[in-house]
Amino acid sequence: MSKLIVVGIGPGNYENMTIKADRALQSCDVIIGYHVYVDLVRERYSDKEFLTTPMTQETRRCQMALDMAKQGKTVAMVCSGDSGIYGMAALIYELRGECSEPEVEVIPGLTAACSGAALLGAPLTHDFAVISLSDRLTVWEKIEKRLESAAAADLSIVLYNPASHGRPDHLSRACDILLRYLPEDRLCGVVQHIGRDGENRRLMSLGELKSAAVDMFCTVFIGNEMTREIAQNMVTPRGYRDV
Repeated sequence: MSKLIVVGIGPGNYENMTIKADRALQSCDVIIGYHVYVDLVRERYSDKEFLTTPMTQETRRCQMALDMAKQGKTVAMVCSGDSGIYGMAALIYELRGECSEPEVEVIPGLTAACSGAALLGAPLTHDFAVISLSDRLTVWEKIEKRLESAAAADLSIVLYNPASHGRPDHLSRACDILLRYLPEDRLCGVVQHIGRDGENRRLMSLGELKSAAVDMFCTVFIGNEMTREIAQNMVTPRGYRDV
């Protein structure tokens, strides 16, 4: 039976890829994905056939993967981070519909909320929300409601896609919304290029975050009311010491 494997490759370095993801990429015939993600694995799996598409061509990319699998090849669709969290798994299932072929397997990966949190310390030990600031597929009004709800519930918050050339002010706008509910001195963190060259992390207040320089390679963390800085790490206690 033909097979399509949707593989979460984590932040991009081999050390943060799961054993199952590595085995899938070793066993496949073709690796397909957004060119930035394919380039992260190209050298390690150089004997494979590679196909890429630019950003915003997700449907074409997934249909290409399904068509290749229907030809009898084992195809791996690579996704940065996790294959289902802002990844291609759902679109693959949508496009395949009620068909039983090709067989689809989804392999999870380490999403930026987890890998970025580890760089900062332990900011997500309690309940948290993950929100993308990209309004390409979600209207800004809905993003604003999600930010308001997460802040009102005092959840730690992880922001994906905080800014790009086309929307340089989205993080600043998000901070304005959060500041309606949260104090300016709320501890926040920014991680950039997780698991790649240039990896770095910064701690700052929510007030400072509003004007922080960020890009699409950044993931932003906003703490809850219990979050504090310990030895230059961002830590959100769950309350174990209190029981």
